[in-house]
Amino acid sequence: MAKSVDLLRGFTTENTEVTEKNIKTSVLSVPSVVKGFLTHFLSHSLKSALRGKSGDMKHFNLRDLFWSVPLSLALGAGMSALQPGDWVIGWLAFSFVFLLSFTVLTMAVRWGGASTTASASLRPPLSANKMLLWMVAIAFVLRLSVSVGLYLSLPVDGYDEPDDNAGYVFTDAHRRDTQSWDLADSDRKIVNAFSQKYAYDQYGGLLAFGALVYRYLSPDVQRPLLLVLLSAFIAALGIPFLWKAASLQWNEKVAQAAGWIFALYPESVLLGGAAMREPYLMTFSTFVLWGFVSWHLRAERSDPNEERSRHLPWRAVPGSAWIWVGLGLLGMLLVSPAVALVTLVILAGWIFFSSEKGRLPWWAVVVVLIIFVAGLFLLSAAVNRQGNLGGGTPVGVLGSFLREVNKWGMHQIESGSGWVQKLFDEMPAWMRLPFVMIYGVFQPVLPAALVEPTTLTWRILGIFRAVGWYALLPALLFAGLPGAGSGSAGERKVWLWLWAVAWAWVLFTALRGGGDQWDNPRYRTILFLWQALLAGQAWVWWRETRNPWFTRVLLGELAFLAVFSQWYASRYFHWGGQMGFGGMVGLILGLWALIGVGGWWWDRRGSRQARM
Repeated sequence: MAKSVDLLRGFTTENTEVTEKNIKTSVLSVPSVVKGFLTHFLSHSLKSALRGKSGDMKHFNLRDLFWSVPLSLALGAGMSALQPGDWVIGWLAFSFVFLLSFTVLTMAVRWGGASTTASASLRPPLSANKMLLWMVAIAFVLRLSVSVGLYLSLPVDGYDEPDDNAGYVFTDAHRRDTQSWDLADSDRKIVNAFSQKYAYDQYGGLLAFGALVYRYLSPDVQRPLLLVLLSAFIAALGIPFLWKAASLQWNEKVAQAAGWIFALYPESVLLGGAAMREPYLMTFSTFVLWGFVSWHLRAERSDPNEERSRHLPWRAVPGSAWIWVGLGLLGMLLVSPAVALVTLVILAGWIFFSSEKGRLPWWAVVVVLIIFVAGLFLLSAAVNRQGNLGGGTPVGVLGSFLREVNKWGMHQIESGSGWVQKLFDEMPAWMRLPFVMIYGVFQPVLPAALVEPTTLTWRILGIFRAVGWYALLPALLFAGLPGAGSGSAGERKVWLWLWAVAWAWVLFTALRGGGDQWDNPRYRTILFLWQALLAGQAWVWWRETRNPWFTRVLLGELAFLAVFSQWYASRYFHWGGQMGFGGMVGLILGLWALIGVGGWWWDRRGSRQARM
């Protein structure tokens, strides 16, 4: 173990000049590091967090190595062949990450599919495990396949730009990946990722992780697909935590619906296969959700007046709730402190609205305030690395930052579209901000993805993303009704709170992203966990009640898409008469009013006939 201890110390102290000797030493030292790390990790963290009913490690089975090791070696060989550098080094690195992914995901699926509710005995044996297994496997394969496909196709069928030529969809991922390699290939310490020199990663945490991976798994050359593989693994890892938390807090119907949405949503698939912060933040959110739900139900169970506590077995709640909450919040603080602050607000509201007395415990207020203030200082320091925002206090710095971001976003949307610039010139100044916000909500615009000229790869990607958002949007709009009409009073308040926060975040990110078709949906997806839960609950409630307003929301969206598509087609192909933008908006609003008023009249007519 001496060698592995020395190597771990080298994360922050040793120079890493890339020589043949260092490459061999790093590669040969990887197994000892892995052995020491996994021994500690499996015997301590997972033993308490993923234990079986009897406390044994039944979620880990040595027989799994008979399929995971050969599969990891084969896939590692294929991935290494797609990357530059020494094939053997790449093969060992990819194989190790594949084996780690398969092992942890298998354990998580067994743990997540274990019985969590009293109704679990009514299921066929292993039904939950099979459903969850398919969910995680599809999520992992989808993210990895899409990312590898884009990595290979963009240099051939993309634009003649640095990002496309290098196989990157996101400029941020390209820049961060390049800086991660520059840091790993230098003699600087990994902690320098948090310095001003490496400013492409606003907060430094993800850049430090990328540099760590490159320095000790790929010391000879930059291998972008290595970080992509890790992102796909992390993204898929969140699903068992979402499943278990939703099953415990609500039921398995909600868990299944939310889990499939979380696994298949196109923007999540795209981001989950890229070296971006969003897949990490979404999985950190599932850690926090599982830990919070475990603790919250334990607190309810201590109250004999809570009827729910008599239906859930005590053993369903692990003793490591605070470990997962802390792990998730710590990851958020390193990758994006703002998300940690928003998550604390969500959980505080959850406690408040689910409490019969409508107040927070004093200790919860103290904990939230401490973490909130710490996150506020970290966030202000991260966004003001250059020291040019002013403001004095963290709140002042963040205020200056948001003002500058808003100005830049409005400038981007105005300069990037001729018709938007024309509209800005015609509309009053006070209307520009609401316009940007509403325009951002509809991004990525499906009619634009269908009509605007581009390459085949980018068109398929644009349609893929837009269809996903326009499939989710009606469920998010409709989710307020199930929140107001199902469950106990406390559950209704919690659902309405989550619905309000989700829509506040959608509107905020529309302003933050300036209506941009890339940044805006990406920021929106950071809180996708809560959107998936809302959409899953809305789907389950609609299937049980067949509430007609869901169909009317869908009709409203179809009306919007039909009119907006004709407007786009008339601009590019001169199909039909070209309608002015104001006339198009008026027609859409008129159709929405007709659908809404007509639905209300139909419901009143039906209720009158029922009383007769």
